[in-house]
Amino acid sequence: MIFSKDYVGYLARQTVKHLVAEKMIHTDKVGPVSEKVATAMVDELSLEDRINDEVRAILEAIQEDMRKGGVSYPEMFKKVKIKLVNQYKAVL
Repeated sequence: MIFSKDYVGYLARQTVKHLVAEKMIHTDKVGPVSEKVATAMVDELSLEDRINDEVRAILEAIQEDMRKGGVSYPEMFKKVKIKLVNQYKAVL
């Protein structure tokens, strides 16, 4: 993830404050709402990390075939990642 969890927590708190101030949401419990928003933001921001881990696992399983075929790791990484991003309908 490109942001620290502390920074994501700060962004979540600021987002909730702004939404309450603009009367886009109403809540008496800003803390718990901010925590839920932070959790959702961390999940979304860590999606690329999870996809990268899955790509590495796939390539590790076929590394012998890649070596025999002379396929470069970075090339295959990019291709498999694009396929998984499309499969998960993710936006990175």
